[in-house]
Amino acid sequence: MRGYILDVKKRRDEDLIVSLLTSDRLFSLYRFYGARHSPLQLGYKIDFAYEGDPFFMPRLRSVSHLSFDWLFEIKKTRYWQIFAQLLHRHLNGADEIDEFYFALLERAALKLSVENPKRVLIESACALWEREGRLHSDLKCLICERPIDDEFIALARCLTPAHSKCLYKDGFEREALIRLFQTNEAILFDDDAIDRLWRIVEEGL
Repeated sequence: MRGYILDVKKRRDEDLIVSLLTSDRLFSLYRFYGARHSPLQLGYKIDFAYEGDPFFMPRLRSVSHLSFDWLFEIKKTRYWQIFAQLLHRHLNGADEIDEFYFALLERAALKLSVENPKRVLIESACALWEREGRLHSDLKCLICERPIDDEFIALARCLTPAHSKCLYKDGFEREALIRLFQTNEAILFDDDAIDRLWRIVEEGL
């Protein structure tokens, strides 16, 4: 079975509780004697098995790391780990998971080899919000609930649009934002806008 590590919590000694996202479930598994095995890192993709325990949590077994070439690039790995944490908080409490979320990470992991990590993960966040019906492509203001006809559009958490004067924030170019909402492509944003968009994504999925 294959999955992405979305959370790692240390317990007594070197034991760990590991949250793993697979194609259909979010597992919470216990790993005994963590110091005696290869380390488990947030965001890593692994092949694994699990063993049920009628008196305790199911156990994580037979772990093999499935590496990506960009994992040796510190900045890309850090942004990836932040996104994994955000996704864990978003999905926490669910057991059965739609395969969309695993496929989302699969696509993003492949793109990270050749693309800017912030752009990839902003686009992934937009794909998630679109799937869940939370991408506000109608461009109606969050605050006053009126249509936004301005050239620049401000964004709240989850890229929810608003008039700049209503949200008291600088806006993003309308054309670039429409492209992002319609195609999940951030290609029209410059690096400064990408940095600002990423800070909004960091607020939560």
